Amino acid sequence: MPELPEVETIIRGLRPVLEGRVLTRVETRRADLRRAFPSDLRQRMTGARVAALSRRAKYGIVETDRGESMIFHLGMSGRWRIDPGELGVHDHLVLETDAGHRAVLNDPRRFGSVDLVETAMRDIWPPFAALGPEPLGDGLSSAYLERAFDGRVAPVKTLLLDQRIVAGLGNIYVCEALSLARIAPRTPAGSLSKVRLDRLVAAIRAVLLAAIEAGGSTLRDYARPDGELGYFAKQWRVYGREGLNCPCGGTVTRRADGGRSTFWCARCQR
Repeated sequence: MPELPEVETIIRGLRPVLEGRVLTRVETRRADLRRAFPSDLRQRMTGARVAALSRRAKYGIVETDRGESMIFHLGMSGRWRIDPGELGVHDHLVLETDAGHRAVLNDPRRFGSVDLVETAMRDIWPPFAALGPEPLGDGLSSAYLERAFDGRVAPVKTLLLDQRIVAGLGNIYVCEALSLARIAPRTPAGSLSKVRLDRLVAAIRAVLLAAIEAGGSTLRDYARPDGELGYFAKQWRVYGREGLNCPCGGTVTRRADGGRSTFWCARCQR
């Protein structure tokens, strides 16, 4: 599933094509993805000018000058293609601009979604209202995590994956951040000292920024809008490296936790 760095990379790739442009054609090529497309998406988006593109957690936002925002989630396999030569069977939404460019939402597994929301009401849209602070914003701090983790005996990895606590973190980047912070994934969250929480916040930001700079990670169907593959996987410390060396010289271990693989090094993560 595309995580925060992948969605941020996609938004940055879409900006030069869509931002400031008028949408001259909007076409849904099937009725639904994970759920139905808004029935009046074409009528409400055609002729609108794209005012801004942004991201919230793992959602992308296309804001128009009509006071509405098209919010998309890429699900398991969604990606945007820019100016493809031909449309394929898994190309489900087409946006054409007055500059002649075409942005196409491709989703083979159809676990993604597209919604239209009033921009002024976006923050209280139920999926957004339930989210915690952005990990790259001012809302994430050691003091915030100390409050959020207070009295909690659940593993720190489990709570970091809870979107109500921190928005946008996924399995890859939580494993990587915990490795960089030298914290074992099963450490009870409420037991972490302020020093260790400071280290964790810094590690989360460092891992996400490095991943965005690298264009994200390449997993299964993920690619940037220009078709290029992200290369952050080459920088992974522990994720996907079972049996290989950790940067500390220890050996990376894998364990299955609730259907997800957890990768960590017992030598440096305590």
